[in-house]
Amino acid sequence: AGLAAGVRVAPCPLPPCLVRSQIQKLCDRVASSTLLDDRRDAVRALKSLSKKYRLEVGTQAMEHLIHVLQTDRSDSEIIGYALDTLYNIISNDLEEEEQEENLPKQIDDLGSQFTEIFIKQQENVTLLLSLVEEFDFHVRWPGVKLLTSLLKQQGPQVQQIILVSPMGVSRLMDLLADSREVIRNDGVLLLQQLTKSNAAIQKIVAFENAFERLLDIITEEGNSDGGIVVEDCLLLLQNLLKNNNSNQNFFKEGSYIQRMKPWFEVGDDNCGWSAQKVTNLHLMLQLVRVLVSPTNPPGATSSCQKAMFHCGLLQQLCTILMATGVPADILTETINTVSEVIRGCQINQDYFASVNAPSNPPRPAIVVLLMSMVNERQPFVLRCAVLYCFQCFLYKNQKGQGEIVSTLLPSTIDATGNSVSAGQLLCGGLFSTDSLSNWCAAVALAHALQENASLKEQLLRVQLATSIGNPPVSLLQQCTNILSQGSKVQTRVGLLMLLCTWLSNCSIAVTHFLHNTANIPFLTGQIAENLGEEEQLVQGLCALLLGISIYYNDNSLENYRKEKLKQLIEKRIGRENFIEKLGFISKHELYSRAAQKPQPSFSSPDHMMFDHEFTKLVKELEGVISKAIYKSSEEDKKEEEVKKTLEQHDNIVTHYKKVIREQDQELEELKQRVNTLTSQNEQLQATVTQQVSQIQQHKDQYNLLKVQLGKDTQHHNSHGDAFQVNGFQTEEVSRLKEELEEWKTKHEVLQGQLRERESVSENLKSPQLEMGTAEQSSQTSKSGGLEHNDELQKELETLRSQVQLQAAEISKLQLENQKLQVSNGTTADPVLGDGATAANISELEGRLQQEIKELKSEVKALSEEKEVLKQQLDSSSSTVAILQDEKSKLQQEVAESKKEQDDLLVLLADQDQKLLALKMKLKDLGFPVEDDDDIESGDQGDEDEDGDEEEQD
Repeated sequence: AGLAAGVRVAPCPLPPCLVRSQIQKLCDRVASSTLLDDRRDAVRALKSLSKKYRLEVGTQAMEHLIHVLQTDRSDSEIIGYALDTLYNIISNDLEEEEQEENLPKQIDDLGSQFTEIFIKQQENVTLLLSLVEEFDFHVRWPGVKLLTSLLKQQGPQVQQIILVSPMGVSRLMDLLADSREVIRNDGVLLLQQLTKSNAAIQKIVAFENAFERLLDIITEEGNSDGGIVVEDCLLLLQNLLKNNNSNQNFFKEGSYIQRMKPWFEVGDDNCGWSAQKVTNLHLMLQLVRVLVSPTNPPGATSSCQKAMFHCGLLQQLCTILMATGVPADILTETINTVSEVIRGCQINQDYFASVNAPSNPPRPAIVVLLMSMVNERQPFVLRCAVLYCFQCFLYKNQKGQGEIVSTLLPSTIDATGNSVSAGQLLCGGLFSTDSLSNWCAAVALAHALQENASLKEQLLRVQLATSIGNPPVSLLQQCTNILSQGSKVQTRVGLLMLLCTWLSNCSIAVTHFLHNTANIPFLTGQIAENLGEEEQLVQGLCALLLGISIYYNDNSLENYRKEKLKQLIEKRIGRENFIEKLGFISKHELYSRAAQKPQPSFSSPDHMMFDHEFTKLVKELEGVISKAIYKSSEEDKKEEEVKKTLEQHDNIVTHYKKVIREQDQELEELKQRVNTLTSQNEQLQATVTQQVSQIQQHKDQYNLLKVQLGKDTQHHNSHGDAFQVNGFQTEEVSRLKEELEEWKTKHEVLQGQLRERESVSENLKSPQLEMGTAEQSSQTSKSGGLEHNDELQKELETLRSQVQLQAAEISKLQLENQKLQVSNGTTADPVLGDGATAANISELEGRLQQEIKELKSEVKALSEEKEVLKQQLDSSSSTVAILQDEKSKLQQEVAESKKEQDDLLVLLADQDQKLLALKMKLKDLGFPVEDDDDIESGDQGDEDEDGDEEEQD
């Protein structure tokens, strides 16, 4: 009737004794049956019983199942049944039906106990690793699930077994390359369990190309729009990278940061975010934070931050930050991520300062975020994230600190009121009625002053208009006024932290603080009272502020010198009581929480009391203030003297550093000069060496020519008989005559050029005479003289080259005359002895006499022409000298022209002397010679060759 009505009837459980008996029979069949089918059926039956009767099957059948895994490797079906059965025994994941039946909780630890039994023999895990290598789906998939369950139950022990197993981790890495998604996805889950809290395995997995494979899977699944597989891959990536500096560096060096950028391309329409997408993006942001966490080594964090900027990842995060429609938790996590990406990285901080929100008019992202921080209607976690972002923006960023403080100074405040600055928002939050806004604004302003003494002094200039008609008060004075009004504890703690940060290491700020006569009595009154536990924190901060006022006091105010303030503490509070109140800060529980990490994370707004950077300041000042309170006036004087001595020492050191720096610069300059001179010396030495070698070559050539000339002379003497009958002398005289004709022609050309030069000089002289005294005409003549002087120089260069050519011709004539002398000397005696040729000798003598007369007349004419040319050159030189006297700019150039003319005259005189010498030598050649008929052509050819060689020499 119940079945007919559709009512579900639970099956009646078998009696325990019957169950144990049935399981025992199945185990016997597995152990003793020779047929594979019988064993397979028995294992299948054990699998069906293993879910409901874990304890019974596990205690009786585990050993037999392991034996099946060892012996029946050839049958994938029985192996799959055995693995499924072991998984059901070890896994604590209950089916829905079992969860409904409220089974006793004692079975929860069964999985751990059975896992311990299974891994007691390490060979079992090794066997399981080898089965996971099988490609058969019915073996590999259950093997992966069983190994995952073992890692969940006894993670560290199984990890160690796999780590020492040969290629154990590599075998499991192959699962990520399986084409069947279910095995690949379960392989990701297996690696999650394998890599938990084990740096050695994490490194092996990373170097087995895990990053490449996981990023490929994430891309294939659609990045942030993917499903649960993307989430599992991101969790595995977190396991590999978190607190593992080696893997983080490998991830960065492998350019995998660049592949993270597409994760955050969420599109323009941010509506309709699925829960899975929110989870995926949240994990992706956390993964970015893992790479740039403040707890990482500074160098590794900095390199990752720069890589994120250069690949555009930071820009993409800022786009999400300023987008609309982003879920609140994603926006909060994005702010935290951007905070750590820019923390302490100047290039990223500068970029963040330039980001504008897409509003009308555009506003800086910093201003938009600060508006959210001081808005009490915003969620608490979002306000904490904005504060953290502002702190990270100012961390080690003096440029950013200066920009924030400058928005508070009178000269930079926007008088029109069209835009709200960061400084105005901070002041508004500092003095609002919301205590959380007070605290956040005070901490943010304190970070703008962190380790920046110049900004602490500039902030003293800030004036605030409290009400209409009243004079403005300084920001420092307003803070102390609100502090004394007895506001909420959170507000007072924030203001005291701001004042302590402001006054520390800034004597001028301490002096301004002490100028207000109400401040010290207020602080001593707060410290001396016995208040409740909530007020103890305020008392400790007041003691810290008073101690800062003593330690950084420069004794410029007579009524508030260090010694007087110490006496006041001893009279009204007591030193021991003061030190005890000061110690309340570091003993507070909230102080310890804030000191752990830079990010402000509080469970509730009431716990928001301390800032991470302020805890560092307390730790630094607590000891020195305690020592300063107990120091006597003499010790203070000694300390001041020591400080002055140290300052003098520092000044001396600075002076000597400057001197050393200057000397280093001079030394560097001298080194450069020495190097330059050394190189020049080497070049000169090389030049000298080259010239010496050239001189030696010229000497060798001269000696060789000298030797050759001696051989030629001997050759002429040895062939004297052959010259007796030649007509060489007559032919030589004819050739000399032709050469003199050529020389005469060249001198005529030279004379014509000199006439042209004379005409140019006359042209220069005539405009000069007509010019007068007018300034404009003088300038015109100067420019014309320059042009003509250039022409004169060119003409002189031409004349010089022609004179050199003529000198070469004269040298050639000299050599030929020497040959004639030698020839005539060797043929004189034979000629005198021959009476048959007397008539020929007389005729030749007459011809020679006539030719000599003609040569004399020509030489005389050339001498006269030379005198005329000399006079013309003198006239031209005088004309140029007159132009030089009248035109100062042409003086030097014309003088050079005159010098060149004198050189030309010298050369002409030398030519005249050489011509006279040649005439005398020709005159001496009037000796009788033999007839011309016996001239041998061979001898004549040899003589011609010898003459050519002499000419070349």
